[in-house]
This record gives sequence, C-alpha cells and structure tokens, in this order.
Amino acid sequence: MIRVENVRLPLDAGLPDSDRLVTRAAARALGVDAGTVAHARLLRRSVDARKRSDVHFTATLVVGLSDPALERRALEGETGCARGVRVAPYEPAAPLRVPDLHCASARPPRPIVVGAGPSGLFAALYLAEAGMRPLLVEQGQPVEQRVRAVERFNRGGQLDPFSNIQFGEGGAGTFSDGKLTTGTKSPLARHVLSWLVDAGAPAEILWQAKPHVGTDRLVEVVRHLRERIVACGGEVRFDTQLSDLRLHEGRLTAAVLRNVRTEACEQVPAAQLVLACGHSARDTFQLMRNAGARMERKAFSLGVRIEHPQGLIDRAQYGAACAHPALGAADYKLVAHLPSGRNVYTFCMCPGGEVVCAASEQGGVVVNGMSRFARDTGQANSALLVGVGPGDFGSDDVLAGIDLQRRIERAAFACARKAGGDAYQAPAQTVGDFLSGRCGRASAAVRPSYARGVVWADLRACLPAFVCDALAEGLRALDGRLRGFADPQAVMIGVETRSSSPVRVLRGASMQASFVAAASQGAAGAADALDFSEPDALISGVYPSGEGPGYAGGIMSAAVDGLRVAEACLRHAAAQAGVSLAALPTRACGESADENATSQGARGHRAPERASTADGRGKGSAT
Repeated sequence: MIRVENVRLPLDAGLPDSDRLVTRAAARALGVDAGTVAHARLLRRSVDARKRSDVHFTATLVVGLSDPALERRALEGETGCARGVRVAPYEPAAPLRVPDLHCASARPPRPIVVGAGPSGLFAALYLAEAGMRPLLVEQGQPVEQRVRAVERFNRGGQLDPFSNIQFGEGGAGTFSDGKLTTGTKSPLARHVLSWLVDAGAPAEILWQAKPHVGTDRLVEVVRHLRERIVACGGEVRFDTQLSDLRLHEGRLTAAVLRNVRTEACEQVPAAQLVLACGHSARDTFQLMRNAGARMERKAFSLGVRIEHPQGLIDRAQYGAACAHPALGAADYKLVAHLPSGRNVYTFCMCPGGEVVCAASEQGGVVVNGMSRFARDTGQANSALLVGVGPGDFGSDDVLAGIDLQRRIERAAFACARKAGGDAYQAPAQTVGDFLSGRCGRASAAVRPSYARGVVWADLRACLPAFVCDALAEGLRALDGRLRGFADPQAVMIGVETRSSSPVRVLRGASMQASFVAAASQGAAGAADALDFSEPDALISGVYPSGEGPGYAGGIMSAAVDGLRVAEACLRHAAAQAGVSLAALPTRACGESADENATSQGARGHRAPERASTADGRGKGSAT
C-alpha cells in the first residue's frame, strides 16, 4: 500500500456513499486507471477554500493498487502523478505500548492525580494501563451530575463553586467545541485521538484536519475514559479537593484531600502527585505558592466573546459553495498584529455554537463558547482576545494575573447589575456601538445565546482601557481578513478571562516541580530555604501537568502533556522501586490511529458494569 498526499477531492466526496468518487480521485492523482485501485481510504482531509470560486477538499489517502508492480512504478514517479501529488510507502501507525507492571514482583506505590480534565484523565489512564493503580481526585462532580449542575445554573439557579463549566469531570474543555486541533507535533497526539475513539468519539476525528467532538458527545466519551481507568485498577474520587501537601526535605510524603461537601479531610501517603488542576484552580495555585513551589507569572489574554449569524461566516469563507451539505458550519482563525505591539486574535471559535456561562466564583461574570456535535444553532461565536503580559498585571506578585482576572470578572458582574440586569447576566454591546462609543441598543441581527441573558451596557466599564483600545483597532483590522467580522450588528459579550493560565508552576527536565522552601508539617507551616543547585535533577514527586500549571493550551495539548508526565512519573517510580521497565512486557493500548479511519460510528469501549468510583466518603457508586 502507498500513501498519497495532496489529492484533490470534489465536495461531493464528503457525502455518504462517496467511495467511488474517492477511488476516482486517487486514480487521477496517481495517473492510473480507476479499475486498478483496489481500495482507497482517508488518512487526512481538509477544506481548501483559498479561492471561494473553487472550494474543494484536499486529502491524504492510503491506496492499494491491484498490481504490486504498478505500486512500485507509482513510488518511483513513473505513472504520471498529478502536479503536487506526493507518493510514499504507507507505514501504519502502531498503538501506544505501555510498560505492564501487573506482573512485576514489586509495584511502586500508587500515584495521586489531581484534576480530571484532559491532562489528568490521560495521565491517570496511562498509569492505570501500566498497573500503577492511580488515585484520581476531582473537586467537581461526575460528568453526568456536572451537566445537571450547569443546566440548573443556566436556568437561573445558584452557582456551585465546585462543579460548573470550569470544574468537574472532563475539565473546562467538556463545555467547549471539543476541538482536537493542536500545534504540537508530538507523536502522542495520534494516540490521544485513538483512545478518544475507543471511548466513543466519532471515528472521523482520526482523519479530519480540524476534528471536533462536541459537548454533547464529549460527556459520554469522558464517562467511558473514567470507566476504563477504574476497570484497570484505578480509583476516582469526586467532590475531592487537594487541600495541602506534606513535604520533607523538598520531597512529597503525603497529600491532604478534602471532601468539598462534608469538609472531611484525609491524609493519603504518596511519593508522586500529578498536578493537573486546570487554569481556574486559584486555590491550588495559592497552595503551591505556600508550599514553596517555584512559580512565575505568565502571559495570557483578555477580551470578549463575539457572536455573528453563522450564515455570515459561511458566506465569507465559502462563497457560493456555502450551501453544500458536505461543508457544514464554517470556522475561522484570525490574528492582527497592531502597531502598538499588541496582538488581537480569535480563539476557541465555535461554529453553530453558543456563548456559555462560565463563572466559577461568586460575584464574577465569565463567558466562554461551546458547540454541540451538529453545530446547528445558526450562530457562530469566538473569543476575541488581547494579549496581556506581566507588565500589565500591576504587581510583581506571582499570582497578580489571577487578581487581574478576578477584578475584571467582578467589574463585569457589577456592570450588568448597574445596567439593570440580574445576577450573572452578562454585559453586551454591538460592535457598532462599541466602535462609536454608544451603548444600550440591542442587535437587529443576533439574539445573544448566553443562557442567563445579557444586559446592553458599555464594555469599557469592565475591561481595561488598553484592552478596549486594542479590541477597537483589532476589529477593523480583522474585518479586512474576514468580510463582515466587524459588522455593526455583531454582538460582543463580556468578559472572557480564562483563555489560559496566568501562572506557571515551574518544572525541570525530570518533569517535576522544585520547591524553594518546604515544611515537614505541611505547606502552610514554617519552612527553611533549601539549596537546589540542580533543580532539574531534583525528585520532588510533584509533576505539574496540562493547562493549569502552564504547559498546554487546549484539549489535545493538555492530553498529550498528561501522557508525557505519566511516562516520566512511571519511569521515576519504577526506578525508585527497583523495577526495570526494560525487562517488563508492554501492553498495546488503543487501536492504531489510522486503522479503519473511514468507518462510520465509534469503536466505543465499554468498561465492566461493576466498575465503580468512590464519592469521597469511602463508598462506591455504580457508574
């Protein structure tokens, strides 16, 4: 079989039962008769809309020809391949192989994984598959209960500060578009996709250039990942928060876990802890600072959600082809580099989506965006953000970025209330009013999708002046890149403050955090400074991971980082226990990321029905 890149496909090839069109396209690309193509299947497919008069798909295919000699001729460039087509031998991707400690005579003590977002879930899954029996703790609720808590808040109910759009099983990415694009080139990315498909994600994420799952399907995928962790010997506790660390001479000895509902605490002995707490875990960042962890301020972004009619975006991107059923809702990704040196850009664009209520603290308004799998709401939204750096924070304190976020979120809450809104309604303004300095007029084209409702107000009352000035300049610049982006009737909804973490918990080459101070009686106790002349060689046992500690920016990169950290955690734990990983057998986990890539439906894993999770009070509850 051969790998054929840059194959042009007509849009009709994206419709059901279009195998014949794909076969013909493969033959044209290779310069052979269609009858010689035994089979052709997708490895990757993207939309090419550089010319709106010629919108089509560009694909990479794995092709089998009926004559091996013809395949060799194609590889040697002797069949008259179409211009730009590249041909190479096909090498199927192997599944991820995990060292199997189940048969080891001495297994290391089980690690604790803090946070059940993408990074924590995939770290725990890897460790569970390896036989490490991880304890995964999450301050929020199981994803099924979490969905109900979010729905109650959307209908006007009370905010649950422990289980909401930011906190709970699946992390903040569960209530997003479920986008699986990433800039990381790690080979682990294809293993993440494969494991997601095994857990019930649609199989097409294996070949889509811009794969997405959608919030409605992510709920089931997350549940199946949890069930797999439990089936492999791991334990999951919800409503459970990391409240303290026990350190001795800079090394972890135990973690104090607190049930957020009963406030009961338990000290759990541990030599390793994966810190995958997410970007909104402000109390955990305070804990790490108190423990003496090396931390630094980190740049992040501030802004709003901007909402347009989806049809406007479709026409701007695809022209007359926008009605073709194979295309679906169009997306965009825009950036403007301003003369001031600031960047204004769009992020987490949600085609056919909605703006969501993403508050996690009392008295603060936060917005985000999400889409369901069908992307069929008829409206498009995206974060419209301005980059901010430590120089904008107003303080040298390592947590100054968090303070800035909190001030803006509270200002948005107060702005909406002052304009006559109810609690957690969001301030909103049309683009036309924002650019002209007016406020108070509703959009004639967009009915804001924010569930708790918006109040028409002046966004300059809750965002820093430098952010608003950059947004105004950026809107005009981005309109030149996407016609209609600065349409006067588009709606801006504030505030978006949680695009990424404003702090980084430093880690060295060992993937572990180092501590400039430690206390044998706990993080809050008195501590003496320690000498860490070689922090990268330090074994503290604490592994910062994912988006919260500052090492990822989205579902895929967070999941990949979780796997990298889990590999390091396993390697160090085995060495300390005297277990030779090289001498152990390995287990193939997940299917090959490009096998059966075009099959419809999901190869959904189902864990045994007896699998259970601990609810933080010592009891098991069936899932």
